Amino acid sequence: MRLLTIDENPRLRALLRHHLSCDIAQLEIVVHNPSQRGRLNRGFLAQGYSAVVIDHALPDAAAMSWLQDLAQRPGFAPIIYLAPDSSGLLAQNALQAGADAVVGVDKINHTDLVFKINSAHEKQNAAQANWRGASNVRDKQMFGSAYVKGYRHIGKIASGSVSDIYLAESIQAGTLVVLKVSREGRREDGVDQSFVRFIQEYEIIRSIRHPNIVHVLDIGVTDECAYLVMEYFPRGDLRRRLQEGVTRLQAVDYALAIAGALKAIHSVGILHRDLKPGNVLIRDDGSIALIDFGLAKHRSLTLEITDKGLIFGTPHYMSPEQGHGKPIDVRTDLYALGIMLFEMFTGRKPFDADNPMAVIFKHAKEPVPQLPEPLAAMQPAFDRLLAKNPANRYPDAESVIQILRKVRAMISGGETVA
Repeated sequence: MRLLTIDENPRLRALLRHHLSCDIAQLEIVVHNPSQRGRLNRGFLAQGYSAVVIDHALPDAAAMSWLQDLAQRPGFAPIIYLAPDSSGLLAQNALQAGADAVVGVDKINHTDLVFKINSAHEKQNAAQANWRGASNVRDKQMFGSAYVKGYRHIGKIASGSVSDIYLAESIQAGTLVVLKVSREGRREDGVDQSFVRFIQEYEIIRSIRHPNIVHVLDIGVTDECAYLVMEYFPRGDLRRRLQEGVTRLQAVDYALAIAGALKAIHSVGILHRDLKPGNVLIRDDGSIALIDFGLAKHRSLTLEITDKGLIFGTPHYMSPEQGHGKPIDVRTDLYALGIMLFEMFTGRKPFDADNPMAVIFKHAKEPVPQLPEPLAAMQPAFDRLLAKNPANRYPDAESVIQILRKVRAMISGGETVA
């Protein structure tokens, strides 16, 4: 039994658990706090839940609008509405708006609560059985040319040169996930290198366990395509967050988290090679996760996946050596982090031009731009982060973490940056 509760009242939630756990041996309650997480995605149908419970006491009288929104979604899980009592005017309005049942919470009737939750569970089981047996169920689990059982297609998020990215609902987990589906893996002359790069990305992510690295939930191969199932980030990426504006303290906290992720991947011999705000995603709780290891390189691999003569990466965040096709090491990723921190502090990129090659030239030839006067004390740290010669940069992620902690202390009114 898995319930999704839409509420902001831990006491009420504990009361529900107390009543239900007496009769339901295996009970999982997942909380969606509207104030912290906002609305549920329009494509979400809660198919992995026995029922969805909505508390009438949501702030700003929002509970009825939540009910109306969710009840009108075809295939949505049964909805239990928590009203002061189960027979008043509010309860009647909730039933008319689409609730499957109403439970009075001012004085909970244990037997009534358990009966209505079990009835919703049985209804959902029947609905899921019908869904699995429907003639078009396979179409709902197609992601491009790949059939991925157990995931309901919601929509395409993006397309790239190597893969397509889709939003899906995991029936088993009851959550929204991201499916990254490769292009076809075979060509007439053998296996496509982009397919190999895709598989390599999974091997890289699987080898790392860190809170600031994207979580991979599943992997598979079907119809000559490979797919990764990853966590979904409803708050988007750091690029969007920068458009909203960040404080200096937030900027340093983001940089510290990214540096921690880089330390983790560098410790197992991995270079990211495409660090940029679009590859830093933000979770509901505000924590960040580094994604997109499609261009990453592992020191133990004998096969160089990138084609000779081509430069991979994003020019605005590319170190001078990477932009000119020279050998790279961990200091290339740290240079990109320095570019991102400059952008977070100032709202602009340190090197910009009308075309990519001009940007690459500026990285190699132009001096590091100066920070605004209020941040002038940090200029020596930026000069070292963005040094043209890798030998003059910080040697590793741990060194960057230490200097960022000093920067944070300075911003907070503590020590100065050395």
